[in-house]
Amino acid sequence: MKTIVLKGDARTGTGKKATKALRIEGKVPCVVYGKGGNTHFGVYEYDFKNLVYTPNTYLVQLNLPGAQILAKLQDIQFHPVSEAIIHVDFMEVSIDVPLTISIPVTVSGNAPGVKAGGRLIVKIKKLMVKGMIKDIPDAIEIKVDNLEIGQNIRVADISLNGLELLDTKANSVVSVSATRASISAATEDAKDAKKK
Repeated sequence: MKTIVLKGDARTGTGKKATKALRIEGKVPCVVYGKGGNTHFGVYEYDFKNLVYTPNTYLVQLNLPGAQILAKLQDIQFHPVSEAIIHVDFMEVSIDVPLTISIPVTVSGNAPGVKAGGRLIVKIKKLMVKGMIKDIPDAIEIKVDNLEIGQNIRVADISLNGLELLDTKANSVVSVSATRASISAATEDAKDAKKK
């Protein structure tokens, strides 16, 4: 998995007054929950753009005063009106302990059902996986080369080495649905077949 580096500055207080002062500086109040306890710090809001506003999933190396911590983004709170980031929670992770994280889905290949007039729909954009960090890919590639109209690929159809998929097995991830054009074309073909 790819890692993004964030530099954090120590927070002297965690109350409303200290939090407000931090936000005035353009920083977001953050906390990382770790094995040695919780650490409070602040990160400039701009530094979150590559971590938050992306379909990708990253681990985060937090460079804090006197410590480097490998973590995952646990929770993020946005302002209800301005949508500015107002608080971020991280969870410390370890390379020798299984990690649970959501990974983006990418689609590859050309579905015969799309060529026949159907529409490819990605129903689940991220899948929850559990495994060791070394086994977790940047994305889960789903090949659709055999997908016809009306067919789908479910969670149960996906196999990943060394990883456990935690989503419901029956959930459809990618499907090819019929469009009005493909239905009318099939109807015309059926009429022509009857005439013959």
